[in-house]
Amino acid sequence: MPNPSKWIACCSLAVLIALYVVGAVSHGSLRHEVQTLPLWIPIVLGFRRSQFAKWAALPCFLFWLAIMILIWLFLLGWTHIVRGHFSPIEIAMTLVIGIACCCGMIACLRWRTVIRLPAALAVCLLSAAFQLFAFRLSLIPFIASQ
Repeated sequence: MPNPSKWIACCSLAVLIALYVVGAVSHGSLRHEVQTLPLWIPIVLGFRRSQFAKWAALPCFLFWLAIMILIWLFLLGWTHIVRGHFSPIEIAMTLVIGIACCCGMIACLRWRTVIRLPAALAVCLLSAAFQLFAFRLSLIPFIASQ
């Protein structure tokens, strides 16, 4: 495997770009820009070869993979937690995001860092909180409609 930090950065960048594509073809570019703000942290850390990239990326990958799974379950008619109309491009982007998240999580899980557990947990929890906050913020009507 190539440099794990760069691999994680590239997977994060793939998720970010795919979400920007979804924003461009759907009804809310600003919403997707707000939702993807936390992904910039593992992108920057990863390209700088920081071992913290792993811990910042894991919650983002888990969050976006969970959202994609909910969308796929909705498209299959198995659950209605997520609702809406998804164009073929949006469906294709869910696959890109899902694959990028899986590849990124595999890279994270294989990479052995020297970051101590308290620091790793702190970065992981802050990243998860930032991702959840950004997603919730993107649902505010003013942002969601832009």
